[in-house]
Amino acid sequence: MNMKNKLIYKRVIIKISGEFLQDKNDLSITININQLNYIIQEIKTILPLGIQIGIVIGGGNLFRGKSIVLNNNLDRIIADQMGILATIINGLALYNVMQLYLKNIYLMSSIKINGICDGYDIIKARNLIDNNNIIILSGGIGNPLFTTDTTVSLRGIELEANAILKATKVNGVYSKDPIENYDAKFYRKLTYDYVLKKKIQVMDYTAFILARDYDIPIHIFNINKSGSLYRVLTGEKEGTIISL
Repeated sequence: MNMKNKLIYKRVIIKISGEFLQDKNDLSITININQLNYIIQEIKTILPLGIQIGIVIGGGNLFRGKSIVLNNNLDRIIADQMGILATIINGLALYNVMQLYLKNIYLMSSIKINGICDGYDIIKARNLIDNNNIIILSGGIGNPLFTTDTTVSLRGIELEANAILKATKVNGVYSKDPIENYDAKFYRKLTYDYVLKKKIQVMDYTAFILARDYDIPIHIFNINKSGSLYRVLTGEKEGTIISL
């Protein structure tokens, strides 16, 4: 069978949290090369499918503005700006290691930093992804008070993605925290309206509404399960899908 016939999404935006890059045994190691290598190997397995990829990277391993504000009385706007810079640092790390294994990798940031990374340009980004280049999208949307969840929805709309893939540390969406509640119900499929009605925490509200309004499916899965990204893209039962 031709592998391209198995692909259920042609173009996706993948959200990778900053926390994923941390060493699992030593949180003082904020960027673990093994974690970077792992995600790159997962991406390598899906490239033969002919998939077009944008990657939004978070910054929580280096700086989480909201929690810092609560604990240290730091100005929220300044804290969020620091978080924006943290995503650029992670983007540089991912970009550097990906270049060792893959071709046609581009790093863009919502904030242009001369000599470090190009500023995000929607026309250029569309042209790059149309020609099967992988784009790492850092810097959030470039404004405080907006999360990288919002970034992934916005970039998904701008780059005409068929789906948003949110890589997490849990298997998908549950009725309640599965770690603390053994009776938590796992959801394989959900609708946007059901999630809103039941107030199920999937991603921040602004990001979720954007995805709903533009009818972009959200697929939430456990990136720590080897091969999960491939299974999501080929329509196997992996994670939770949210759609109309």
